[in-house]
Amino acid sequence: MSTTSKVIKYQLSDVARSKWVLFYMLFFLVVTEALFRFGGGSSKALISLSNIVLIIIPLVSIVFGTMYLYNAREFTELLLTQPIDRKRLFGGLYVGLALPLSAAFLVGIGVPFALHGIQATSDYTTLLAMTVSSVSLTFIFSALAFLIAVKVEDKVRGLGVSILLWLLFSVIYDGLVLLVAGGFADYPLEKPILVLMFLNPIDLGRILLMSTFDISALMGYTGAVVERFFGSLAGAVASTSALLVWVIAPLALGMRRFEKKDF
Repeated sequence: MSTTSKVIKYQLSDVARSKWVLFYMLFFLVVTEALFRFGGGSSKALISLSNIVLIIIPLVSIVFGTMYLYNAREFTELLLTQPIDRKRLFGGLYVGLALPLSAAFLVGIGVPFALHGIQATSDYTTLLAMTVSSVSLTFIFSALAFLIAVKVEDKVRGLGVSILLWLLFSVIYDGLVLLVAGGFADYPLEKPILVLMFLNPIDLGRILLMSTFDISALMGYTGAVVERFFGSLAGAVASTSALLVWVIAPLALGMRRFEKKDF
């Protein structure tokens, strides 16, 4: 068994036993079940659930990931005393953290959908888009957590940076986009708005989800852009590819820093 596989196996076992991961799974299980019971079917449940996952998944992934790495620093230092390639160790730690979080989410929403079923054919597409978006956001914000943990030495400061980064992507960024759209409303802003959307992974996940609903008009200024570009096959491929870039970029930066870091 390779070094990476051994590290992943240990990480999967360690993270899966965490009470926080169990609570994370139970949270989505209870929420999804409640949406089915009181929301009136899979379509309404998916709409409500889409708003929840875009907030909770990035928050849990980046905060839990950052704290886990700080708490596992002694274990990491112990492994580094062995003849282990740092890239393999970093990759094993990352995959071993992101996979249990993704699995917890999938089980949490999967069980209620399996029990209640899906009423509309279009809901299958929405559920698939939600799965892709949610797993992508888990891997993205786990990668950001790794980058923060290897660059910031102080644990409290690292946690603060994680929360600030989540606030930036989930709340502040959208407010800035609205200010730009309102301030330059007399100018053609379709292309700049598209560029700004690609610079925020949460917006990409939201767009990937919203494009499967026939509610683009509810998205305000960006509704027409979403309907025209992101609702097409090319737009879906572009947004999915951008999510992949968002996974690779912080992971590559974190790995480079990890290789040079003096523990």
